[in-house]
Amino acid sequence: MQATPQGRRGKPKTMKAKTHPDYHTIKVVMTDGTEFETRTTWGKAGDTLRLDIDPKSHPAWTGGQQHLVDRGGRLSRFQKKFSGFLKK
Repeated sequence: MQATPQGRRGKPKTMKAKTHPDYHTIKVVMTDGTEFETRTTWGKAGDTLRLDIDPKSHPAWTGGQQHLVDRGGRLSRFQKKFSGFLKK
């Protein structure tokens, strides 16, 4: 015999209807044109998500081969302040 979850007053607990968003499959297109399918709550079923930035092109994932633009000396001040932070 399987037990039914009981609430405070002995009434069976039930889940509320329509509390979770629709979970469906979409196509994701990377910046280099490669595609894959994933499940998500974004958009509608069958939609296509085209990425402007992805792990293949963003410096956060590629190791920073791209040059950063120094605006108002902020980058140089940051580099000077934290240049030896993780060095042994």
